[in-house]
Parts: sequence; structure tokens; C-alpha cells
Amino acid sequence: MSPIKWPRLKPVAPGPRPTRSVSARGLAVWSALLVAALLSLPLWGTSDQMRTIVEFIIFLALAQMWNLLAGYAGMVSFGQQAWIGLGGYTLIVLAVDLHMNMFLAAVLGGVVAAIVALPTAALAFRLRGGYFAVGTWVIAEVFRLLISSSTTWLQGGFGRTLTVAAAMPRPLREQYTYWLAVLIGVGSIALVYYLMRSRVGLGLTAIRDSESAAMSLGVKITRIKLLVFIVSAFATGVVGGLIYLNALRITPAAAFSVQWSAYMAFIVVIGGLGTVEGPIIGAIVFFILRDYLSSFGPWSIILFGVIAIVMTLVAPEGLWGILQSRFGFEIFPVRRRLPPQQ
Repeated sequence: MSPIKWPRLKPVAPGPRPTRSVSARGLAVWSALLVAALLSLPLWGTSDQMRTIVEFIIFLALAQMWNLLAGYAGMVSFGQQAWIGLGGYTLIVLAVDLHMNMFLAAVLGGVVAAIVALPTAALAFRLRGGYFAVGTWVIAEVFRLLISSSTTWLQGGFGRTLTVAAAMPRPLREQYTYWLAVLIGVGSIALVYYLMRSRVGLGLTAIRDSESAAMSLGVKITRIKLLVFIVSAFATGVVGGLIYLNALRITPAAAFSVQWSAYMAFIVVIGGLGTVEGPIIGAIVFFILRDYLSSFGPWSIILFGVIAIVMTLVAPEGLWGILQSRFGFEIFPVRRRLPPQQ
């Protein structure tokens, strides 16, 4: 009797690396330690270090809000500078003309931006794809022209100065500005993380995968997009107030410059679109490249664009996507996983 010939089994290709993530308790502990270290910097750091971190947080928070729109909701906007300008001018008007506390006025700049974003969305949401991106840019230009034409109250293209800042000692003002920046930076990350862990985030994930399929499943697409649009406008407006609380002078050309949106897009594309960690990595890379490319003058913007295009072609998932696929690790887990089958 001949021996039984068993079929030869083919080796199975290894599957994707399992994703490891920080536990909720571990994330809370490490976040608390980092925030405590940042808040204590004025006690042992220098004024230059505080200004550098404030500037870094500005770009980080702006990138998080742009990523919330483009990376999660699929709304690529090149008009985010509208909320920066409105937040900055709200700061000046409330603090200088109405004698309000300038730190409170900076936060209220986000409220004004969110209020203006509501009717703006009614116009912008009529556009899709590239038309939406260009339309938001045009809307921001309309705001710039309106403020530039106000030659009496807002002093037109000459801009205005936060004169009330002179009433506070400079070290104290820088300290309060720094603490506000830390709260804004931590708050922007926590806001995106909370939204993506909520039912809103689940709806955004469905919209990003397939808007038509999400609609057939009963996802309130317009309602979710409107919420994200207003939240992004509010947070960007607050950052706008922080920018000119730090700069002390605002002009329409600087506040409503499309360069702000270009920097946001670059940071997100380099770091990783549709991730919480991506804008953090991208902001670090942007800061390093900005200092290195500053000697090139106006050509630095072109070089930023070339780097972004190359990165999109070579690694569209961004630097964080490369790290995640290589090491299978994530800091802010927002993906849903099915429970194991019994």
C-alpha cells in the first residue's frame, strides 16, 4: 500500500503589522506630565524659549484645525486665513476700543469667527472639491478687502496696534501669552481627539470613505460638516487672536494672507493627513525646514511646495504614516475595531 501523499501547503504571506497604541491611562499620565513641564517653563526657561514655543504652538493648532477639515471631513480649504484675520481684529477692537482684557478678547475672537462662519458655510457648502477650496480663498479675500476699505475705524491697510499691551509689564505679558498658547495647543489636540472618538468622528470616517455610502446609512452629512466647519473656524479664530497678541500689530495683508493656509497644508501633508499625530510631526519638520530655508528668501515658499509635491508622490501617507506602518504604533488611537469573534 503506497503512502498517503499530503498536499503541500503554501506559506502564507505575513499580514499587516498589528497596531499597538498607548492605553488611555498611559496617555493621560504622559499628557499631564508634558503639560506640567510646559506650564512650568516660565519658572526656569528664557523669554526666547517661550516665544519659540508660542510660535510652534500657533502652527500646530492651525494645522490641527486644517487637518480636521481636509483630513477628516474632506473639505480642503484655502481660506482659513479668514478666521485668523477676524480673530486678530476682534482682539484689537475689544481690547483697544472697548477696554476688555486682551487675553479674554483673544479667546472671544474665536466666538466672532464661529458666528461669521455660520452664514459663510451657507455659501461655501454649495461648492464641491476644488471649487470649495478656491471659494473659501475668495471669501477670505472679500473679508480682507472689506477691512482694508475701512480707513477710519480699522485704519485700512495701515493696520492697528495693540496699544493696551504697553500697560502691562513685558515679562508678565509674555508669561500670560505663553500660558494661553499652551492651553490652546493642548486644547486643539484634545478637541480633535475627542471629536474623532465620538459619534461625530464615526460619521466623519464614513464620509471620508464614501460620502454616498454614508448618506445611505443615515449619516447627517451636512450637519456634521457644518459642525466641523464652525469648530475649525472657532479654534482658528482663537489662534488668530493669539498670533496678534504675540505680534502686537495687525495689517489686513498679513492677517488675511493665503500663506497661512499654504503653511497649514504643508504641515499636514508632510506629517500625515487624517491623523492626530501627523500635524505634530509636520509642525516639527516645518519649523526645522523654515529656519534652514529662510536664507532663500521668497524662494523658500517654492521650495516648500516642491517638498510637499515630492512627499505626496513618494509617501502620500506622510511621515507619521511611514512610522506607523514600520513600527505599528499610534499615540492617539481613534480607529474603531470589531470585537473578537467567539
